[in-house]
Amino acid sequence: MTRILFICTGNTCRSPMAEAILKSRNLPGVEVKSAGIYAQAGSAASENTKRVLAEYGIEFDTHQASMLNGELVRWTSYILTMTISHKAAVISMFPDAAGKTFTLKEFAIGIENSDIVDPFGGPIERYRSTYNELNEMISQVTQRLQKDNS
Repeated sequence: MTRILFICTGNTCRSPMAEAILKSRNLPGVEVKSAGIYAQAGSAASENTKRVLAEYGIEFDTHQASMLNGELVRWTSYILTMTISHKAAVISMFPDAAGKTFTLKEFAIGIENSDIVDPFGGPIERYRSTYNELNEMISQVTQRLQKDNS
């Protein structure tokens, strides 16, 4: 079983969107969760996140934000962060997780110094742009996971 944990700041925009996209791929042998570095536990995904996911036929109404914790770190095979600073924060809080912590773009396409843009508080178009960027990266992640699991 491969377990993926997506990380962003508040766990209401990017990481739940990434979680929903990867879950929608229904990959056998892959479990997915998301959390935030500074999440307010129990918060729902942002309205624009839910709207954009719905536009692509992805249901994601039950999301509740989670704070990154040791239990999630132990659970996961890979921690995929939205930014370089998220990666640094994860490694600072959980040094033993350094070997399994990557930015999403680093894991997907090998680009280390590149972030996924935060749409928080922006117009729906920014959320759509973030969705497109995440979807593209997750297509690469999907290929990598399928190769790793075969």
